[in-house]
Amino acid sequence: MRQFLLMLVLSFSSMTQAAVGVFPDSVFQNLDHGLYWFGYGDSWQKAVPGHSNAYYSNSKPTVIYIHGWQNGATQRKNRETFNRQDAGGPNLDLAHAWLTAGYNVGILYWNQFADEAEVKDAEAKIWTASGPRAMRWRNSSGTYSNGPNVSAGDLLFDHYKANLAGYTGNNIRILGHSLGNQMAIVLTKKISDAVSAGSLNSRLLPKRVALLDPFYSNQAKSWLNNRWVGEVSRSYVSELKGKGVIFEAYRTSAVTSTIFVGDDNAGLMNMTAFTELKPWYFSATQQTEKHNAAVWHYLWSFSFNPPLIKGSSDQAASAKTSDSRIATLMNGNKKLVHDQGAYTKEPSDDNFQSVNR
Repeated sequence: MRQFLLMLVLSFSSMTQAAVGVFPDSVFQNLDHGLYWFGYGDSWQKAVPGHSNAYYSNSKPTVIYIHGWQNGATQRKNRETFNRQDAGGPNLDLAHAWLTAGYNVGILYWNQFADEAEVKDAEAKIWTASGPRAMRWRNSSGTYSNGPNVSAGDLLFDHYKANLAGYTGNNIRILGHSLGNQMAIVLTKKISDAVSAGSLNSRLLPKRVALLDPFYSNQAKSWLNNRWVGEVSRSYVSELKGKGVIFEAYRTSAVTSTIFVGDDNAGLMNMTAFTELKPWYFSATQQTEKHNAAVWHYLWSFSFNPPLIKGSSDQAASAKTSDSRIATLMNGNKKLVHDQGAYTKEPSDDNFQSVNR
């Protein structure tokens, strides 16, 4: 048992969650963060306020992905994109179906701040600029430099509100993987607060937030008024649900919910449309691959009809499942557990059981 737990810790500490994107050296040697819009084949253009973007229209439904911990990724000149082959996924452009359906597809990058050997040092930057490592950032030479005096959550919120200021659509979805799920929650809370204060158009409040194999560290944090990050996340989600935001969550690995590694935050999972995926095409020792599967499985599932609940015609949760159905699952007293399709990567044959939370 101790060896298995050690394997989980080592596996989590070595995660990269990344596929190699074609980015210039300058985005790794110099500090670069913010919103990038993507087109077919992992083509991209950084969002710049007041400038047109080939991959963005202010009236389209929009999906924005937020990555998690990036230990060592900057020196490898590695950023996550929508081809996840290097993370155990298919050799496909997972943005393709979304783009074909008329979506804007983006990524909010904070990778150089998230490049820390200790995950909790990266985690703190989501919430505060006064954590153990403040807001230092890493370049491709491996050197750390002092960063800004605002949190990464504030930085991404600034990018979001500046670049979507003229948005006229009515459908924004935020995806957050691993540590990035906290960023997705924090960002949505900041957006909601600004809408309530009258300083932001209500169209910018995300309609739906997906938490993909979410991670929350254990123990109270001095920089969070001696509260656990999972505890504060629950309070935010409870408030946001009251304002109409729909939450779904997908668990794919043991890494993020083992007591010696992370807080399983069962209370928060029970507040969402919660699905336990079983990527059994990976072995028990391939926890990194299982952890990464949450991202590409969710993105890929948009290419197929929603899966069904075993023994019924009721739909289970996926990226393609409608907002109204996800809301129904969120507000119910059941969770979904992978039944059929657990041994194949392609989501098209997935089937789920509905069991008590």
